Amino acid sequence: MQQKTRVNNLMQNKLLRYVVSCAVLLSLFVVMLGAYTRLTDAGLGCPDWPGCYGQIVLPSAKEKLQAAQTQYPTIPIESRKAWTEMAHRYVAGTLALLIFFISFYALRKRLKGDSAMPWHLPAALFILVLFQAALGMWTVTLKLLPVVVMGHLLGGMLIVACLSRFRLQISSLKGQDFPLWRPWLRVGVLIVFLQVALGGWVSSNYAGISCIGFPQCNGVWLPDLHFAQGFNLFSPVGANYQGGLLDHDVRVTIQFIHRIGAVITAAYILILSLLIWCRSNSNYLKGAAAVMFLLILVQFTLGILNVIYLLPISVAVAHNGVAAVLLATVFSTLHFTRKGLNNAH
Repeated sequence: MQQKTRVNNLMQNKLLRYVVSCAVLLSLFVVMLGAYTRLTDAGLGCPDWPGCYGQIVLPSAKEKLQAAQTQYPTIPIESRKAWTEMAHRYVAGTLALLIFFISFYALRKRLKGDSAMPWHLPAALFILVLFQAALGMWTVTLKLLPVVVMGHLLGGMLIVACLSRFRLQISSLKGQDFPLWRPWLRVGVLIVFLQVALGGWVSSNYAGISCIGFPQCNGVWLPDLHFAQGFNLFSPVGANYQGGLLDHDVRVTIQFIHRIGAVITAAYILILSLLIWCRSNSNYLKGAAAVMFLLILVQFTLGILNVIYLLPISVAVAHNGVAAVLLATVFSTLHFTRKGLNNAH
């Protein structure tokens, strides 16, 4: 009987690891698809939520399209943008179902007395998904209000990070007790998170190419800065923010501060990675440090390419994807600094 129970547990845990692995990959895809949706101005491709012009799926027949158009006569249907937005919603919905499964499974195992099953991250993921759904709705109903768009981006990044960390927790990769590195890695998580938030603010205010040239910004080292207007999170509700409403000088401020943040982030992660590599005796920590080192170099390079080549879609989407992977890597590295139980048995 005990042997049968053990076999069942092994099979269930294997299934959980498989589902979480799929969810990690899908969450990264959702983040990049969301970036593509924003960059192609498809964020309002569907003016309503959760449907699209009152339909579950935008019809292709001319007569049905005309019928759908009558519900929103002032907003012309652009099929490509509508399908892009719908694809993002449906893929995100699929991810939500996977996360619900993961959360309920983990919490159920915990309630049944499996003390080795981590539950904090599954619970956090459940809450994050619900909040993301609300933000997705508000993104449309509040017409791309910048603070909502930025929050939606951050939520997606956090989901990637939490899923990645949880995947390590249920793996056979055990951490060791390294209290020296934990506070520095936590600071790293905070710095990367704030830089991602700055990137989201740049994107939501369409300030990606407000600073032309690198390393200078529009031919100067220090442009005139307008912090009060540039970082006002309480923009008026009701306006349509597609394309951005801020003046050019204000957008320059946002982009320039994002650049400064990039330098600070790169310097911190590079130094921390090198210190871990040189002073740690854990192969897992060294491996994670090497990945962080490479990711920050790639991310910084992508940022420069975005500026030089005026935000090409492929580079900008990759910039979002690498940001998600970087945040997930720094956050997940904390797993290797804690010695504790895992659920790989």
